[in-house]
Amino acid sequence: MKISKTNVARLLDKEKIPYELIPYEVDEADLSAVHVAQGLGEDPHQVFKTLVLRGDKNGHFVCVIPGIEEVDLKLAAKESGNKKCEMLPMKELLPTTGYIRGACSPIGMKKPFPTYIDKHCDKFEHIYVSAGKRGLQIKIAPADLVKFVNAKVCLLFNTEND
Repeated sequence: MKISKTNVARLLDKEKIPYELIPYEVDEADLSAVHVAQGLGEDPHQVFKTLVLRGDKNGHFVCVIPGIEEVDLKLAAKESGNKKCEMLPMKELLPTTGYIRGACSPIGMKKPFPTYIDKHCDKFEHIYVSAGKRGLQIKIAPADLVKFVNAKVCLLFNTEND
């Protein structure tokens, strides 16, 4: 099966950053990262979802967290220099980022937003993030992703184990 390159892949190629394009079966009824992880046969802690939020002081920002977790809005607000924040309404996702739900990638948004990647990414040799279209993931070393999107690595969800 031929996999067509996305803009995300072209941007990584341009910077000579190693990655792998990994296709999966899309279920329009379940676009969750946990479902993607099941389709890939991977640990849902290793398949990260990209969330776009809006802060009360600094505007839009991006959080990349393990697909099985929920972003802690208080932690996200604090890390991004906001007093409070909220998830971007779904209808604003495409005009703001250029991506649709289930295909939002931290790479190649319409404009660069401050990006925060959960520190649990460091537990893995590689993680998965959306390649910018449903049915396709990018397998990438966390350090390469952090460097490419100029992200801050921090804690973005509450955990009892840390």
